[in-house]
Amino acid sequence: MREGVQVLVAGCEYARDLIAPPAAMRDGAIFLRMDAVRRLLWNKYEEWQWKEKDTALGRAFAHYDFERDIECGLDRMAEAESEAMILHEIGEARAESLLGEDWNRMLGQLASRHAELLARAVRDHLADCLVTLPTLLEREAIGSLHFYLANLSGLRRALFPALPQVYERWLGGGEHSCLAELVARAEAHWLDAARQLTATYHRDPAQGDRTLNALATGDLAGLKL
Repeated sequence: MREGVQVLVAGCEYARDLIAPPAAMRDGAIFLRMDAVRRLLWNKYEEWQWKEKDTALGRAFAHYDFERDIECGLDRMAEAESEAMILHEIGEARAESLLGEDWNRMLGQLASRHAELLARAVRDHLADCLVTLPTLLEREAIGSLHFYLANLSGLRRALFPALPQVYERWLGGGEHSCLAELVARAEAHWLDAARQLTATYHRDPAQGDRTLNALATGDLAGLKL
């Protein structure tokens, strides 16, 4: 149990669905699939071999010393990143308790795929600023921080440009506290953003998808440094 949430870990899997997410929350429990975690990390490593090496992803692999012993590095990284995935799911549970049933009802009614992705990106940021990032920073889990930034992409990255900016500053010799301070401010920002989305949608559900899409380039477009 973690913060009152049951965590179920599957080791070797003999059968799985076509889509096998490494971690997910179902019926109040977190399901973690270690085979899927290792497969995800290995696929990331293979893709990285064909790309620029000096990136957040490359720094993550270097932290786990893949070049010296790839099997040992993969084991260590799988253990660390499975913990980061559990932290995210705990953050999702905490975010859900803060946002209430109005949020879930909105998600179930959204017709626009982009509006749904926007809402889920905002909740992901809230979950990570509530639990994942503060915990990784407190533990000084450097490899997981590099891996987190490596996977910050698409709409999530567009909504939170301050995070990669502060990450680059930290890499350049900035203090560790600069990341912690940003995450602390971002927690309140994403909670307000999620509540704004919910209130905006429920004021006029017929126009909710269009209004939420417009917010992506307006009030939710990023947290200022």
